Amino acid sequence: MPKTSLNKTPLTKTPLNKKSILLVGAGKMGCALLDGWLDAGFAASQFNVLEPNPDALLTARGGEGVSLAAPTSPADIIVLAIKPQLAEAVVPTLRDYIKEETMILSILAGTPTQKLEALTGHGVQVRAMPNTPAAIGAGITALYATPNVSAAQRGFAETLMQAVGESLWVAEEGLIDVVTAISGSGPAYIFYLAEVLTANGVRLGLPQDIAERLANHTIKGAGDMLMGDTPAAQLRQNVTSPGGTTEAALELLMVELPELMKKVIFAAFHRAKELSQSPSEQD
Repeated sequence: MPKTSLNKTPLTKTPLNKKSILLVGAGKMGCALLDGWLDAGFAASQFNVLEPNPDALLTARGGEGVSLAAPTSPADIIVLAIKPQLAEAVVPTLRDYIKEETMILSILAGTPTQKLEALTGHGVQVRAMPNTPAAIGAGITALYATPNVSAAQRGFAETLMQAVGESLWVAEEGLIDVVTAISGSGPAYIFYLAEVLTANGVRLGLPQDIAERLANHTIKGAGDMLMGDTPAAQLRQNVTSPGGTTEAALELLMVELPELMKKVIFAAFHRAKELSQSPSEQD
């Protein structure tokens, strides 16, 4: 499997402050991106946002200098953040905003670059798969670039997505489906783990609020530890005393969880592939 690369490109090292950016779609992820860009130092005047139903926050951004109207000339970068099932209706209408050197950065789940090229007639594309923690600036985004994306444009894409977390590159577009199963759907796995921990704490006598705080803080703390240099396996071993409570729990967990998670991840992976072939099925 091709290697991935993890990067962090400072805003000051890319000339993005001179680029015009058209954001198409300003739902939760689109607004999170816009807020991240503005917080990172982009000028509000760089942005045009196309959103048919702007909320109060986006309207306020309009008062701060972000244009909520269509641009009057082609954009340097177009960021697609609409729902995937809207692609066939919306994306072809963007052709007037595309010039030869425009880069299209798409966060449309299940929508391959070949599909977008057919809709736009434009092949300079970066496909991105962020996850929901991007909404609080703690996401991780996998990026794939078509061959005609320049090194400078790759840097632009990195910087744009790093406004909401970390980013990494994959060498093959098909790996985006794997990313979807691991990090795209991954937060839901963790949220459900928190639900299960909480429910069993309550079952054993803890008040709901205490069980919930214990579960949530345990997951957050363990996640913070994973961001260090110690591998996950070593962290697990460090907290597992021979004959102790953790060992008793892990003896059961390590027998049943690997096969279950394999089924979970493969189910998500295969569904991602299905949606890539037929994105109109998406909710």
